[in-house]
Amino acid sequence: MLNLSGLGADSGITHVTAKRWISVLEAGYLVCRLPPLHMNVRKRLVKTPKLYFYDTGLLCYLLGIRAPDQLEAHPLRGAIFECWVVSEVIKHYLHRGATPDVHFYRDRKGEEVDLVVDRGRDLIAVEVKAGRTAAHDVFTALERFRAIAGRHRKQRHVVIYGGGPTQQRSAGELLSWQDTATYQWMA
Repeated sequence: MLNLSGLGADSGITHVTAKRWISVLEAGYLVCRLPPLHMNVRKRLVKTPKLYFYDTGLLCYLLGIRAPDQLEAHPLRGAIFECWVVSEVIKHYLHRGATPDVHFYRDRKGEEVDLVVDRGRDLIAVEVKAGRTAAHDVFTALERFRAIAGRHRKQRHVVIYGGGPTQQRSAGELLSWQDTATYQWMA
């Protein structure tokens, strides 16, 4: 979650300056802000955007990760993987000359969906899991999201995980990270 006041305080600058610096990083396609999804639901929603790096290699370098085995054991491995997935979906649109309508969903209770792709007539709700295997409850957050947002539009549920192969499950698609670039993200 992007907290400009906290970022500014940590850097010894004002939140206005931090916002300007972030906008320079965005203009250079180094980072992107993922806005929260706002729907007419009764729950109170988080309204702060998330910040993602387009280049996870640069992100790893800044975190001091220099080798694949370091990443495997790093405590931010899941966040780095999520960053990679979000950036790949956004790049999927940008490379085709389209503007992605992507968000994340999170309410004040902590219910969260990592990525929501709004395709106009439907939504693709995405959970990202860095593990090589999928736990039995991997679709739980997506099912809760269906209960919250399901009456508004048709939904597809996708869990992108660090293993393989891609599988169709009754609750949705379990998508191997290797198939992220070839997935049908656009309508």
